[in-house]
Amino acid sequence: MSKLDQAQRDEISSSRYAFPKEEKEPLNDAAHVRNAIARFNQVKGVTDAERDEAWKRIKSAAHKFGVEVKEESWRELSHHGKP
Repeated sequence: MSKLDQAQRDEISSSRYAFPKEEKEPLNDAAHVRNAIARFNQVKGVTDAERDEAWKRIKSAAHKFGVEVKEESWRELSHHGKP
């Protein structure tokens, strides 16, 4: 996965982030989708409703980029998606 610099992050539409308001976890390719899943429980300051919406965006991006996601809900992740 390539690291995105600020200029690259600025070019990403807010709808292509798992957490668009916070601009956390870009979903622009398969590697970033896998990273968003792995780091999901590290995102702080978001509500469960925001997590539900983020999970929908992650699942959609996973389908688009061919990333297998076994969990149906973020609540199935270790620590229920929270630290």
